[in-house]
Amino acid sequence: METKRERELAAFERLLDVMDTVREKCPWDRKQTPETLRVQTIEETYELSDAILKNDMSNICKELGDLLLHVVFYAKIGKEKGEFDIADVCNKLCDKLIYRHPHIYGSVEVKNAEEVVGNWEQLKTKEKDGNKTVLSGVPESLPSVIKAFRIQEKARAVGFDWEKKEDVWDKVSEELGELRAALPEGGKEAEEELGDFLFSVINAARLYGFDPDTALEETCAKFRRRFGYLEENTIKKGLSLKDMTLAQMDEYWNKAKELEKKGEL
Repeated sequence: METKRERELAAFERLLDVMDTVREKCPWDRKQTPETLRVQTIEETYELSDAILKNDMSNICKELGDLLLHVVFYAKIGKEKGEFDIADVCNKLCDKLIYRHPHIYGSVEVKNAEEVVGNWEQLKTKEKDGNKTVLSGVPESLPSVIKAFRIQEKARAVGFDWEKKEDVWDKVSEELGELRAALPEGGKEAEEELGDFLFSVINAARLYGFDPDTALEETCAKFRRRFGYLEENTIKKGLSLKDMTLAQMDEYWNKAKELEKKGEL
């Protein structure tokens, strides 16, 4: 009887065989390069993120497959160029995981997950091909909220952080005050102060154990639901949002909030 591991390995081997075939016989697949695939890879990553936020396990499975296709595709191109193949990709990953888990594969002792993260970041800077600086491992192209969060996490891993999380609120208040003072003049200074304020709020979220990107995503989804209810119900009554007062729209908005609390929206 086939074991679960044998089934998994057989499925991965089948994927490699299919990749070989489509790369050879399909005109579209044959012309792809890492540069042409890059944007699609980013899109697939966001589609996986959407499925995760919706806790849609069926779609998570599908989107993981799409993302895995890209991993195999890049490896196939690397093999054709004589640079690397899928075995190199897997082995480099395994080597990295073993090296960065000395508390499992070595004699290092850790008390909690935070110490694991601290060791991980320090080990990265020691690797031959690792990051030259603490923050160099944060991609410039990351969305700003995620980038800010990751920068703060990496700084924390080397000890650059608030000693007490409650102290962050003084910084948030300070940045808010500077923003409000700069707003009347507007311009670049006000924009910079807005950025500082947002960075401090993201810092506070991190210190209290919240993912600011997830929190903001949930708020966006909530706004969509409520605004959708407002729009749908005004259209049913032949009303136009442009002709309504804010007070009139608030009536529908508040109704949407009530339905949300009941789990009916």
